[in-house]
Amino acid sequence: MFPDSRTVLEPDCSRCPELVECRNRISWGTGPRSADVMVVGEAPGAGAPDAEQWRGGNWTGMAYTTRHSGRKIRSLFSDLGYDAYFTNAVKCFPEGEDGSNREPRAEELDNCFDHLRTELATVDPTVVVSTGKHATKILLDFESIPMEGFLDRVLSPVECERLGVVLLPLLHPSYENVWRERLGYDRSEYVAAIESKLAALV
Repeated sequence: MFPDSRTVLEPDCSRCPELVECRNRISWGTGPRSADVMVVGEAPGAGAPDAEQWRGGNWTGMAYTTRHSGRKIRSLFSDLGYDAYFTNAVKCFPEGEDGSNREPRAEELDNCFDHLRTELATVDPTVVVSTGKHATKILLDFESIPMEGFLDRVLSPVECERLGVVLLPLLHPSYENVWRERLGYDRSEYVAAIESKLAALV
């Protein structure tokens, strides 16, 4: 189902002791290392270890492999004709008090950024698609570009000179249905807008 072309950067990474305690597996990036498009999510979710497929990065060790978000974003890029590389800003499942995933902490994003930069250097994509607020902010912070309102950044390409890529922020697939209408799109219009933006950038 998923290409096992993982970029394993630090097999036993222990930079974030709290994440080491709650993760099952580190969720590394996966996909062709010649990809024009790299998709960066926030962090792996809790996942479903008993699922036949789509168990999630916390169990598969591969980013964006959950039933909801993973299937949705991978299907989107496949349908658009892109064999993308998928990864996360934070590689380990951040467990919240209720057992589900919480938002990554600033220090966790900082600790993992070296891994993301290594993936960027290895894959050398033309476009980085960030899905969600945290993935977008960590990349803009590195470029010293203020994010201000995340929704204002969605579908607005940003030239990242230090990283040598163009950043295209998108809604996180888990929250797309919540926020898409705020941007004035139905689902087909949103997909068409993504297709148009990528076609102009890749």
